[in-house]
Amino acid sequence: MEREVVLIEQLHRFTLEEIKKSQAVLVDYEKITGLTRGHMAACGHMDSKENKTATFTLTNIVPQDENLNNDKWSKYESKTMPQMSQGCTTTYVITGAVPGNTYIAGGRVNVPSHIWSAGCCLVGTQPSKTWAVIAENNKNRLKKVSLGDLENMLATLYKGRSVTLFNNACPRQ
Repeated sequence: MEREVVLIEQLHRFTLEEIKKSQAVLVDYEKITGLTRGHMAACGHMDSKENKTATFTLTNIVPQDENLNNDKWSKYESKTMPQMSQGCTTTYVITGAVPGNTYIAGGRVNVPSHIWSAGCCLVGTQPSKTWAVIAENNKNRLKKVSLGDLENMLATLYKGRSVTLFNNACPRQ
């Protein structure tokens, strides 16, 4: 994963306009207020410098409410996830965003209405437990729900589309 400055100035492979055709760019986030660059895959969940660095690319970022990102969501990523992963041989995490009705950067970048995350703990090779949270992106609150409840909530938020996380391999409750 290369930063935009590397792609443009060092490698000379792309122009800023070419990059803008397929993703957000740094200038899209320059003049926003009340929002921050929220990570989908959390830096703190990565185990190597290379993986941590990759989380800062704008393809892993959504506009997230500043209070939510700096408080409740940050605590979820730094405290709840490690606690829930204790005793797990492997932990799988899926994080997503529900498209909202507002945009930044002149309509180029959608501001999600909700941010959600789910985890599945394996002990050995067997799924042992799951957890999930969802937050409205304009409130500093997380709602802890079961995996099955999250799937049902997302089906509603995604306008009736069926949502199945972890390919039904993990406990729904």
